[in-house]
Amino acid sequence: MIEPGKLSQLEPGQKRRKLALTFGALERDIAGVAEPGNEYSYKSISRAEYTRRLTEVLLKDTQLAPEAREELAALLRADEAHFDERRVCNVARNALLAAIGTFPAEWDLVIAPHKTDRTVAERNFFPGVAVYAEDIRSPFNLGSIFRTAEAMGAEKVYLSPLCTNPDHPKAIRSAMGCIETLGYERRSLKELPEDMPVFVLETGGTPLDEFTFPQKGICIIGSEELGVSPAALERATYGRVTIPMTGLKASLNVGVAFGILMQKWVEALQRMKQD
Repeated sequence: MIEPGKLSQLEPGQKRRKLALTFGALERDIAGVAEPGNEYSYKSISRAEYTRRLTEVLLKDTQLAPEAREELAALLRADEAHFDERRVCNVARNALLAAIGTFPAEWDLVIAPHKTDRTVAERNFFPGVAVYAEDIRSPFNLGSIFRTAEAMGAEKVYLSPLCTNPDHPKAIRSAMGCIETLGYERRSLKELPEDMPVFVLETGGTPLDEFTFPQKGICIIGSEELGVSPAALERATYGRVTIPMTGLKASLNVGVAFGILMQKWVEALQRMKQD
């Protein structure tokens, strides 16, 4: 991290790059995910005051977007007890990246680890509710599927033999710890439990609001490019469910589509409990 006074001596382009890196390092430190050796270490000035001074330097940049300038100025007016260090760093960093012409990828975002007092063994889930990810190629999408499955109470995730590796850094990043929490099994379609209802999420099936969800079952979701395979359609003896769409493209990201389906499945399971 660089001293605020030294930043004034740098030319504008270099100053923006240094500030972006510094705000990013500060945000990671605040979020508790700083890389070893990159923690905030100045003893003569508090981190909050250091953040304030860096922001004051940034506000002098004529290339700063008016909206970002207004938000940062408002954040700086907060008193010590209400000063939101992390939001200041986040707004400043992304405003600088916009000015530089660089934008962060989803897996580059600074996301704090979710803290919980509950153990994995105490996780609430719907017994017998599972998803089968068939040939998902994007590690980001796979991580998102794990995150949704955990959040919505799925018991298990199955992966096809050709599904991307959950250990990929981008999958781990987007899953937010849910891969470890949920676990997974690699199985072929033929190896799925014979005694479980199996259905697919695919076009050309029963509309989501009309589909009768099973109390226990496995939902197959297909690859980003081809959807579910003919073999998966054949294996899905319980049926095919479809999300109605009206747009010109009528297309959803597989992780988003799975989230919509899981919400409807959970609603159906909750109704079953009440009956």
